[in-house]
Amino acid sequence: MRIHILGVCGTFMAGLAHILKESGHEVSGSDVQYYPPMSDYLEKIGIKIIQGYQKSLMPKSDLYVIGNALSRGNESVEEILDKRLPFVSGPEMLGKELKNRNVFAVSGTHGKTTTAYMLAHILKHQGKDIGYLIGGISKNFDNPASLGTHKSFVIEADEYDSAFFDKRSKFIHYSPMNLIINNIEFDHADIFDDIKSIKKQFHNLIKIIPCSGNIIYFEDDENSNDLINDGIWCQKTAINSDIIKTNFKNMEFTLNENKFSLKDLPLIGEHNFKNYVAAILAARLDKISINDSIESLKTFKGVMRRLEPIAETLNIKIYDDFAHHPTAIDFSSCAIRKKYPDKKILGIVELGSNTMSSGHHKDNLMNSFNLLDKTLLLDHKKVYKYENTYHKIESLLISLNEMIMDYDIILIMTNKDSQKFIKPILKYIEK
Repeated sequence: MRIHILGVCGTFMAGLAHILKESGHEVSGSDVQYYPPMSDYLEKIGIKIIQGYQKSLMPKSDLYVIGNALSRGNESVEEILDKRLPFVSGPEMLGKELKNRNVFAVSGTHGKTTTAYMLAHILKHQGKDIGYLIGGISKNFDNPASLGTHKSFVIEADEYDSAFFDKRSKFIHYSPMNLIINNIEFDHADIFDDIKSIKKQFHNLIKIIPCSGNIIYFEDDENSNDLINDGIWCQKTAINSDIIKTNFKNMEFTLNENKFSLKDLPLIGEHNFKNYVAAILAARLDKISINDSIESLKTFKGVMRRLEPIAETLNIKIYDDFAHHPTAIDFSSCAIRKKYPDKKILGIVELGSNTMSSGHHKDNLMNSFNLLDKTLLLDHKKVYKYENTYHKIESLLISLNEMIMDYDIILIMTNKDSQKFIKPILKYIEK
C-alpha cells in the first residue's frame, strides 16, 4: 500500500513511518519543519520527504495519515477532504499495525519516555526482538522505532488527542494488553479542561484492556488510585501496596518477602527509581525475572534530555532536562540536589508548554524551585511574577553571563530547544 504521512517530522509520526515501511508499505511524507535529527533519521530509513503542504506537491497514495499538528485550512488537508480521499490519524494507523501484538503501553504525565525505553531495553537485552515506538532518543537504540519480530511491542502511550477529527487520546487506539500508569496530573491545557477530563480518557482506555491483561500503577499517586477505584476489568499490580514496597533511600524494593537492590543502576533520582521498578515489573509479565531485568538495566544509558549530563568544564557541570511541569521540575531538582548536596545549583526554566505558559501551574511552580540555589525563569507571555523572571532570552543570557561562574551545577529545564541556552553557556564558561 502507498501511504503518505502529513506531519512526518514529529517524533511519533517519524517512528510510525519507520514501522509502516518495515511492514512492507511504500511510505512518503510531508512537513514544513524539516531539519536534524528527524530529517537525518527519515533519510536514513529511506522515507521520501516533500517540504510543504501545497496540494500540487502531494503525491497520489492509497491512504493519507494526518498528524495532530494539522487542522482545517491546511492545503493538503483541504485537498484530501474535497477529493474524499481515504485518511486516518497516526494513532489509528499504528493501532491497525498492532492488532495482533502483545502491547505494553507506558502512560502517565511524567516518565513515559524513560520507562518505555527501560522496558524495551530489558526485553531486547534479554534476546527478544521486540517492536517499539518511543518519543525521544536513547543511546542504547539505533532508532526510536522498530517493527520487531517478537509478539511484544512497547509504546509510549500519550494522552494527547489523535487528530483534529479525532479528539480521543492517542493511547485508546493501541489496545494494550499491559498498561503502566506512572502518574496522572493536569497537563495539556490546550485540549483538557480539568483533571476529570484526563481521567475520563484513562478510564476509557482501561475499559478495553482484556481481563487477562494487567495494569501497573503507583498507589501513592492519588489520581491513579482514584482511577483504579472507579473500576477495572483486568488484573492489577499496585506499587507501594502490601504486595510491593519501594524504599528509595536504600535503593531496594521488596516483592513477596524477597528484596531486590537497585544500587548499581546508573540513573539518579526517586522518579527514576520508580521508573526502574515499573519497567522491571512490566518485564516480569513477559517472563523476564527481576534479577535478569536488573542485570539488563545496568547497561541502560538513559534518554537524551532526561537529566542528561551535557558537559563539564572548569568544574561546572551542565545538565539538560525536558522538565515542563512543576512536578517534573521538582523531580529533577531533587535528584540533582541529592547527588550534589554541597554544590551551588543554578536552574534555568523555560515556560514552553501550553499549560505552563498559560499560568495554570502558577501556585505550584515557584515551590518546585526550592532545592535550587537560584532559578532564572523565561516567561515569554509575562504570566508569572517572580524576582528572576525574563521575558526575552537575550536579557536572560546577559544576566546568566554575569553570574555563571558563581555556580557549580547548571540545570536547564525546557521542553523546547535547549541549545539556545547550552551554546551560550559553554561560550561564557570557556571564554
